[in-house]
Order: sequence, then C-alpha cells, then structure tokens
Amino acid sequence: MVWAAGTARAARRIATAAALGGGGLTALGATAYGLLIAESLLARKTIGRPHGMDGPPADGVYGDYPGPPIKLAMLGDSTSIGLGMTDPVKTPAVMLANGLASVAERPVLLCVVGKSGAASAELDEQVDAALAMEPDVAVLFVGANDVITATSPATSVRHLIKAVRRLRDVGAEVIVGTCPDLGTVRPLAQPLRWVARRWSRQIAAAQTVAVVDAGGRTVAFANLLGPEFHTNPGEMFGPDRFHPSDRGYAQAAYAVLPSVCAALGLWPEPRPARGEGLQPIYLAAATAAEEPGTEVSATRVAGRTSGTHGKWAALFRRRLGEGLNDA
Repeated sequence: MVWAAGTARAARRIATAAALGGGGLTALGATAYGLLIAESLLARKTIGRPHGMDGPPADGVYGDYPGPPIKLAMLGDSTSIGLGMTDPVKTPAVMLANGLASVAERPVLLCVVGKSGAASAELDEQVDAALAMEPDVAVLFVGANDVITATSPATSVRHLIKAVRRLRDVGAEVIVGTCPDLGTVRPLAQPLRWVARRWSRQIAAAQTVAVVDAGGRTVAFANLLGPEFHTNPGEMFGPDRFHPSDRGYAQAAYAVLPSVCAALGLWPEPRPARGEGLQPIYLAAATAAEEPGTEVSATRVAGRTSGTHGKWAALFRRRLGEGLNDA
C-alpha cells in the first residue's frame, strides 16, 4: 500500500494548497514540471487538431416518458461534448440522458455546456450557463487539459472546488469524472507518459478530496479504458489517437451513470465488496485514482463525518445494472 500512501500524501498537499490559495507547483517537482511542458508541446504537434472542435448538437429532451423532466447539465472538456462524434446519440451526454431516463422512467432535459480544450479554470463560465437551466444534476468531465497545459494542480483543484460549490448551492447533485490517466495516450512518448500518469493520478486524487468535501461525488476514470486501449487502440481511440472513439465514450458514460442515478435516489447504495467500503478520504481518493470506475462520496461513521485520520468517505466500484431489481 506504499503507492496509496504516497498518492494520499500528494492529494492532501494539493487539496490543502487549493483550499488555502497556495501555488503548490506540483507534487512531482520542478524538473518533472519542466519536462511535461517541453514534451507536451511535441505531443500536441503529434496529435494535431481533431476534425471539428465541437461535438454534435445534443441539447434536448430524451426519453418518451410522462412527467416533468429531470434537468441534466453536462460540463467540462472535449470528453464531455463527445468531440469527434457526428451522431449525438454516441456522445456521453446523450448516453447519460437516455440511461437516466430509462432508470427514472421520466424524460431528461439535457443541456451541454462543455467546451473542447477547456481546463478547470474555464468552468466558471460553464457553471453560469448551467445554472440558467436550474439543473437537478450536473456531470463534469475535467482534468486532462490541466495536465496537458501543465497547470498547477492546486490551481486546477481550486477552480473545480468553486464550480462544485456553486452547483451545490442551488441544490444540484454533482458528479465529477476525475482526470483520466494520460499515460494511456499513444502519442505521448516516454518519459512524458510516466510523468503524465503520475500527475494525472495525483490530480485525480486531489479532485476527489475536494469534490467530496464540497458535497459532490466522484467517479475515477483512471485507466478506465486502459486494457482495451492497449489491446485494441484502433477501436477505443478516435482518429487523432487522443480522444475516445464511440466505444470509449460509452465506457465513460456507463461508468458514471450508476452514480448519477444514486445521487438522485434512483439507485440503491450497493453493499461493499472486499476492498471497498469506508475509508478516510485521502486514502479513498488514492485508492480510487488507481481503480477505474470507483465512486467516492461523503459518509458518516457513528454519526460523525470525520475520524482520527480525517473525513470519512464511502468507496464503491459500481457496476451497471447493479441494484436495478431492488429499485
């Protein structure tokens, strides 16, 4: 568990720096920071610009059901808008909307305000747009561009905290798909891959700590698509070898859907399996950063939100379809 302890310490430092307004260059140090900047420029030239910088128009009502619609806002980066897709049905936002409508047996009003290339610093404008629809639930996919642009982790997390709190202040449930493991991206060469992997996971852990503390839930993307990417990258990556294909987007959407449903009270909380359950928040965040599809949310132990080692968190590896028969 040495890896978890190290990531937990890094998450604590980054989250603390974010909360206190510190710079907190990076847990990886100045040398790795400079390396990431230099080699990320080369990676950008290799990746190039994908076809079109916007996803297909996806706003609308999904699900042919009676009753008032559930209002879903989708925020974040290119993954949130399904960059590279031409059919809205193949974007993660529409897959989430259709899935949520099926579980709730109610229509879902979807508003996509994400933007290609967006880093966490650009979430404020997106939240302004999302609040206009008075969302019941907001889903954010963010973090990859903070790594690619070598943004200070503390700065990145500080913007995310503000976004989550603003959404929670109006009563919206918030689910954040944390920073994916950029070490799976083929155009990134070594040692950039190693640096990107470490930085991605440390940011993901710090995002988890911050989001849960602000009242949201997180779902770890980590290397969610890693095995498929390595086995069959032609099917899981899009033409630019950086953004997901339709299968990749489906993996992301279906990893998040159970947590969206649970946040809205439509999905029962699962029984913990071995290695899951209650953990101090920093350890839960570190564990989730290594375990794709893992949800982390706040919880209480004996009526208390915190213990000797910090706040308590519930750690679950949700599985699509689990609990539906009991709902």
